[in-house]
Amino acid sequence: MGLGELLLLAVGLSMDAFAVSVCKGLAMKKATLKAELACGIWFGGFQALMPMLGFFLGALFAETIEAIDHWVAFALLAVIGINMLKEALSKEEEESAGDADISVRTMFIMAVATSIDALAVGISLAMVGNVNICMAAVLIGLCTCALSAAGVKIGNVFGSRFEKKAQVAGGVILILLGLKILLEHLGVLA
Repeated sequence: MGLGELLLLAVGLSMDAFAVSVCKGLAMKKATLKAELACGIWFGGFQALMPMLGFFLGALFAETIEAIDHWVAFALLAVIGINMLKEALSKEEEESAGDADISVRTMFIMAVATSIDALAVGISLAMVGNVNICMAAVLIGLCTCALSAAGVKIGNVFGSRFEKKAQVAGGVILILLGLKILLEHLGVLA
């Protein structure tokens, strides 16, 4: 697998984390460098780690992971999205939005949810052979880190004008993202 193919793979795997980062930025009053770095590092780190784990687990768990990865990603993203919707629709005018949370617990859940596909990709790369997994993981991690950090800022610029509607949109985006992952893996979407 060449550098161009690995870069395309990295961008493709980064899109889920980018979308979640945009949702984070939507909910923030002001995007800070800390929030941008937190999303970038969490998402980039997990997107780099998961293909490595998948690669080394390889054929041992291939069938099990491929059979459930889409369900786990769907469930995690749907739960997070539904919670965002509940908070957006029930909150009065509170100062900090729950979905703008960048706590360890929240970021861990979101990083896992957005990187499950990367685990399956790592397993696939192990089966393909002839892949420099270290270079692939670094490219995936750096690409995801950069796009996630930018996503927070992009979401914040858009969200500062439409706060409550943006939070609702963020919840809907997460639910639809989870549904998209599920439908793609079930073969409904190509």
